[in-house]
Amino acid sequence: QVQLVESGGGLVQAGGSLRLSCTASRSIVSINVMGWYRQAPGKERERVAMITSGSSTDYADSVKGRFTISSDNAKNTVYLQMNSLKPEDTAVYYCRTQSWIASLNSWGQGTQVTVSS
Repeated sequence: QVQLVESGGGLVQAGGSLRLSCTASRSIVSINVMGWYRQAPGKERERVAMITSGSSTDYADSVKGRFTISSDNAKNTVYLQMNSLKPEDTAVYYCRTQSWIASLNSWGQGTQVTVSS
């Protein structure tokens, strides 16, 4: 089983930036997809961004042009750079790994992001 630890959340004013990090307990080379999800109070969890092992990326329409996902295999870490933050970005952000190897499928514990207006 791979453990994921997120960090970098916090309180920021609208228009500000944050960078989230998700560090895996083992190599992410064999992980097919790593993604960032978020869940706001009273809402369903939604995917924000994803990156494949081939470095292809995809973003939710609501964050395109503002958020950037990247990975550093040497550090077993995936990042989410969030710029031009809006109050509606407020949520708990979760990291997720997906792989054809079942033991590499995992969720992190989440990190709170709060954007004040």
